[in-house]
Amino acid sequence: MKIEDFLQDSKTPPSGAGGLGIGLYIHIPFCKQACHYCDFHFSTSLKKKDQLVEALCNELILRKNEISGVLQTIYFGGGTPSLLDADELERIFKTIDAHFEISENPEITLEANPDDLTEEKLKMLSESRINRLSIGVQSFFEEDLKLMNRAHNADEAVRCLELAKAYFDNISIDLIYGMPDMTNERWKENLDSALELNIPHISSYALTVEPNTALQKFIEKGVVKPVDDAVAQAHFEILVDTMQQAGFENYEFSNFGKPGYFSQNNTAYWTGKAYLGIGPSAHSYDGNTRSWNINNNPKYIRAIEAGELPVERETLSLTDKYNEYVMTGLRTIWGISLSKIEESFGLKFKEYALQQAEKHLEEHLLFRDGDRIVVTKKGKFLSDGLASDLFLLNLS
Repeated sequence: MKIEDFLQDSKTPPSGAGGLGIGLYIHIPFCKQACHYCDFHFSTSLKKKDQLVEALCNELILRKNEISGVLQTIYFGGGTPSLLDADELERIFKTIDAHFEISENPEITLEANPDDLTEEKLKMLSESRINRLSIGVQSFFEEDLKLMNRAHNADEAVRCLELAKAYFDNISIDLIYGMPDMTNERWKENLDSALELNIPHISSYALTVEPNTALQKFIEKGVVKPVDDAVAQAHFEILVDTMQQAGFENYEFSNFGKPGYFSQNNTAYWTGKAYLGIGPSAHSYDGNTRSWNINNNPKYIRAIEAGELPVERETLSLTDKYNEYVMTGLRTIWGISLSKIEESFGLKFKEYALQQAEKHLEEHLLFRDGDRIVVTKKGKFLSDGLASDLFLLNLS
């Protein structure tokens, strides 16, 4: 067998992967309505939006010294950041400019919902600092959107993308697979719709049933069929094959990009770069500690107004760092580096990783390519489970 028969899509890391700089994530915790599957932190009341934006700006100032280096990526996530107006975006950017160093050509992404992306809104965003859109399409079929309780319809999904291409070159869309009653044919049609629109980046996720969501309650009551892992795996295999044939690279388990359109934000996250998270429920990571903000809008606002940070922190042990490196690395086309494990964690960690990987190497779920261990095409859908087999609880 040749290595090409085993590897996911690519054997070489992206140029400049080691120099992706610092990431800034800003959480906008507002949505027009609640999607049935979502467990992210958000509110459907916009009454405190102005106070929240002010608090975001103040948190940026309070935490300006937590990271050192140049901001290479800025990511507005949510929630629904496309609910921000021009003045609110400008207030946030002015604060960032005053207190952080930004690279000459940063990737600045804003998550958006199709129903928000009128031509007027797209024109406003194109005139701002935003240079990349991540649009939550999720499906091009009406029945899927209704089941998910999305705020947009199928026509709006197509129309907003056709409009967006006139204002933005760098566009990503989200699609969900593994839906109850979604046939392989309908999933393939979803992908074909995206390809016909010539979208250069697709993030695609299996529908998961999170605790305390409407979807969980509907399944328990028998209103919605249970999610089937076998269906999700079949859809994932269709996804990988379809995207590869269309010239996309599956650079991370859920992310597919045309050459030149890999998300710098995603790549930095999955290759262990530092990032600062601003806003309620936002997470931060500096290489040694991980922290997260309170996930309550009023409490967050009150704390920031009092000059306090509503944040919890944990210091990562050497074992924690090793496990995170394995988890994130095996989800990417670049895998994990044995020499990096030895250099960063010690020889025992390297020997342990090789020992735990052995059975998966024999089963062709993992492949050793010189210094690197990567997930094969056969093992790709199992990448999280493969990573957990290499995890370490304790090493004396």
